[in-house]
Amino acid sequence: MQFKPYAQGLAVAVSLAVLAGCSSTGGTQDGSMDGTSGMGAGTGSGTASGQGMESGQGVSGSEMGDRNAIPEQRTIYFAFDRDTIRPEFEPILEAHAQYLKSHPNTQVVLEGHADERGTREYNLGLGERRAQAVEQYLNVEGVSSSQVEIVSYGEERPAVRGHNEKSYAQNRRVVFDY
Repeated sequence: MQFKPYAQGLAVAVSLAVLAGCSSTGGTQDGSMDGTSGMGAGTGSGTASGQGMESGQGVSGSEMGDRNAIPEQRTIYFAFDRDTIRPEFEPILEAHAQYLKSHPNTQVVLEGHADERGTREYNLGLGERRAQAVEQYLNVEGVSSSQVEIVSYGEERPAVRGHNEKSYAQNRRVVFDY
């Protein structure tokens, strides 16, 4: 069977579109593009200056200063199979709430995660419940719900690979992504 010239061109274009859609931009498991997972010593993901901000790409000095005001610790952790906020993480949540209240135009994505135990569907739900618990805490502290978006990755983006309790504990988390 021979294709007409325009059909051959269409087939090539569709093939290229599929390949372009499947290509990866790099990055790491936690979604950062700078190659650092930020999970060492429990410091959270990212840096206080934000990713891609080191050179001030298209950012004014005052905006750069505002980005530097984002609380440095951007990850809180949860107990096994729980979505309740642990008391030791309340100061971190309060710092994020203060930042968001003083910067009402700032948006944050709360990324919920789970360890690998449980089904994929259950872990997606658990990650979402964890992110919702953080959102509810922020709302009680006075943060506008329009500033917060929730996404659950479940077990799909582990911070640490491993099949032991230490690894699991680092994967049960919510990450603030500004």
